[in-house]
Amino acid sequence: MEIIKELEEMKEASPCSLALGAFDGLHLGHMAVIQKAVALGDARGLEPAVFTFPQSPHGEGDVITERDKERLLEEMGVRRMYSIAFSKVKNWTAGQFVREWLFSKCRAQQLCCGEDFRFGKEAQGDVSLLRQLCGEAGRALAVAPPVMDEGEKISSTRIRQAVKEGQIPLANRLLGRPFGFSLEVIHGNHIGTGLGIPTINQALPEGFVLPRFGVYASWARVAGQYFYGVTNIGLKPTVGSDRVLSETWLPEFHGDLYGKRVRLFLLEFIRPERKFASLEALKCEIQKNAGQAEEAAKRLPPPKFGLA
Repeated sequence: MEIIKELEEMKEASPCSLALGAFDGLHLGHMAVIQKAVALGDARGLEPAVFTFPQSPHGEGDVITERDKERLLEEMGVRRMYSIAFSKVKNWTAGQFVREWLFSKCRAQQLCCGEDFRFGKEAQGDVSLLRQLCGEAGRALAVAPPVMDEGEKISSTRIRQAVKEGQIPLANRLLGRPFGFSLEVIHGNHIGTGLGIPTINQALPEGFVLPRFGVYASWARVAGQYFYGVTNIGLKPTVGSDRVLSETWLPEFHGDLYGKRVRLFLLEFIRPERKFASLEALKCEIQKNAGQAEEAAKRLPPPKFGLA
């Protein structure tokens, strides 16, 4: 998949079927728009493409990393991805955005979006205007209806709120896949190793949604194998941390993962983060939580899709 991240990189391109949206979660609703663009592109001999942003234009936490977004889009059949910083396009008028960039630069012959898609300076453009602009230029527009869950529209806002509240099963259902991340394992303070419960530390990236601080049951994917884990997300109040970390103990894994990328999936919330009176008390609680995580992992098997 070709990835264009700067306006200056936008060069002569093949005619495309272009999906439009922030896609800051790539949830089931977003995927419906993209799948429509891919299907129409394949049917009409157009290159499937996406025009999106690397982070939410609303300044809210993303529920998918940029790396994972790229991988999922490629798996879905997208062959060209425009991922342009919102700050560079926010002052374009609605007409300029569509005519000069989508039609001329991207060479979009087919546009696909959701029914609430907005565009142009101060979000002046809506689907009605987009349909008018497409009609004037002889381009096609397909509008995907919202995907519903229990009578309510699936949205990044709902998923973000679920993650912030620790409602991981709800977030996973709305996403259509397990919530998680693939990040490099970094060195911590090695206190877990001294306690006989060695952990892997991963720093959550800037702009990523922060799950409710506390302990979770999790799956970790290491070299193609899955290991259940007990994951603490937060500031580690007992021993202290100056940044938000995901710290995971994998009871059945033995090996060195420093500097390697490990994919972690959260399954369900176990307990809030709290400070313990001693390291021994912390160790006993983590061992108890590991048993709870193992039971959760038995009920919730590893995901069956190819993100690594």
